[in-house]
Amino acid sequence: MMSWCPQYRSSKFRHVYGKAASKENCYDCVPITQSVHDNHFCAVNPHFIAVVTECAGGGAFLVIPVNQTGKLDPHYPRVCGHKGNVLDIKWNPFNDFIIASCSEDATVKVWNIPQHLLKQSITHAQKELLGHARRVGLIEWHPTASDILFSTGYDYKVMIWNLDTKESVIETPVKTISFHTDVILSMSFNTDGSLLATACRDRKIRIIDPRAGTLLQEASSKSHRVNKVLFLGNMKKLVSTGTSRWNNRQIAIWDQGDLSVPLVEEDIDGSSGLLFPFYDADTHMLYVLGKGDGNIRYYEISLEKPYLNYLMEYRSPLPQKGIGTMPKRGLDVSSCEIFRFYKLIPMKSLIEPVSMIVPRRSESYQEDIYPMTAGVQPALAAAEWLNGVNKGPVLMSLRPGSVILNSLPPFPEESSPEATEPVLYRSRMAETTEKPSRIQEKWGNRRAEERGQGDKRTMGRSNGVDAFESPPPKTENEPPCKSTEGGGIVERPKLT
Repeated sequence: MMSWCPQYRSSKFRHVYGKAASKENCYDCVPITQSVHDNHFCAVNPHFIAVVTECAGGGAFLVIPVNQTGKLDPHYPRVCGHKGNVLDIKWNPFNDFIIASCSEDATVKVWNIPQHLLKQSITHAQKELLGHARRVGLIEWHPTASDILFSTGYDYKVMIWNLDTKESVIETPVKTISFHTDVILSMSFNTDGSLLATACRDRKIRIIDPRAGTLLQEASSKSHRVNKVLFLGNMKKLVSTGTSRWNNRQIAIWDQGDLSVPLVEEDIDGSSGLLFPFYDADTHMLYVLGKGDGNIRYYEISLEKPYLNYLMEYRSPLPQKGIGTMPKRGLDVSSCEIFRFYKLIPMKSLIEPVSMIVPRRSESYQEDIYPMTAGVQPALAAAEWLNGVNKGPVLMSLRPGSVILNSLPPFPEESSPEATEPVLYRSRMAETTEKPSRIQEKWGNRRAEERGQGDKRTMGRSNGVDAFESPPPKTENEPPCKSTEGGGIVERPKLT
């Protein structure tokens, strides 16, 4: 059923447009995997882009510095410790130098990526998780608790792992959820990570309490065969993509409290490629990309009918096999960029960044399109979350010059399981007068060097991330990237 739309609807995102990076700002000659598995095959953070690659005799992926655009050396080092094809990769949301991967060899591995360029291939993982009986198809990091990783495999089980341990090989997960009856195709957390939604090949959407391992809600729609599912931030709703009974590609919106029938079902087209949904909770925008298409459709989600409001479509003749997305803290706020995709285009061995931009005349910081957003500090330690504490993400500002990443995380107060509001930063004055908890001490040590350089580095920072380390993709008219670190100007040589 097509959703009803008023003829005119006011929205600050009505004219958002997609802008592909110029050829020299793409990543060329990248041997992208030929696997037919329905995953993203790409993970991005402000420092690195990771992509699953073709590899003889095992599974491997590449980790390329974000600013190293142009042609890739054919002998570029790989991360290659798996014995089977790599099926999924995900960066740790709280540490840009830790990445998890899962594989057909039934293992999950956690890797430590050196802060400098890879000089040689990495074959030894920091941690290896052995619990699944069959290949592992999906992994997800917990959105607010540090060192908690979820994995699911072709043994139909979801396993929860606590990585906050000295053991390098972990054979027993802290929890196993085993009531699914088929392969799990998608996993998604709500904002504070207290609920997990799954989409399964048995056509059912399930909402699960992951710590208790209990099933809270289950939905199966005869008119909607689900492939991917996402929580829509704090809107108490879910979105799923799949196909209708007539094999049209379809988007459905669900009420989190009542999964008996979708609130709305919207047919997209009759193509066969899987639809990947991406939701931006800051702007309430939903992006939908089809595997094998070049297009990106985007919608605005509202609390009232029609819930799903079509905005525009970015069109490209280059079909994507997989996709990566940059976290909000890595975007270029000076050009009003609100989302950035990295399209994997195997037919050209190319990774193409595509920026979604809100057209604005003013060059000043646009407060209304950049609300406080999830930062890099965890709200909870692994043990706290496992013991039943819920907390929303620690928020940060994207205002240029902000040094919020250099400050200590906030000190948690006594929290009940219902306390799910986002955690905001306090002033530094208040921080120094309180006793740090275990997670603050850990973060204090990790960030000590950055804090020591905080005042010196402020000028060279954009979004709290060093502008020299992680520049956004440049347009053709933009001058070469310069760094003002140390008072001088350093031009980065172009990579070919």
